[in-house]
Amino acid sequence: MPIPVKTNPELERTIFELKALSREHEAPIWRAVARRLEGPRRNWPEVNLSRIARHASKDATVVVPGVLLSSGTLGFPVTVGAFRTSTEAKKKVAAAGGHALPILEFARKHPKGTGVRILG
Repeated sequence: MPIPVKTNPELERTIFELKALSREHEAPIWRAVARRLEGPRRNWPEVNLSRIARHASKDATVVVPGVLLSSGTLGFPVTVGAFRTSTEAKKKVAAAGGHALPILEFARKHPKGTGVRILG
């Protein structure tokens, strides 16, 4: 059975760089995120802000190896990294005082992965 090939160059670069960060900083969290992104897109988690509000605390750092969606409200600031984020979710996170970052930029800000939770 042939191995499926990713056709999105941004996704391929993200996976490659996450694996490199994992090796450089001995942070297995980034390899785990890269492996989830390597899987089929239909298996990627789609996390709503309501789930982040339930499972994260104030000033938490959360990574979503998939898509961040805007359903729900967020009453406290969090930093969220996701491969793709809806524009409405970005607005709601910013309104709560947090940051919604692309996953690669998020990983570069937290290279060791300490205190980062995978959600989804």
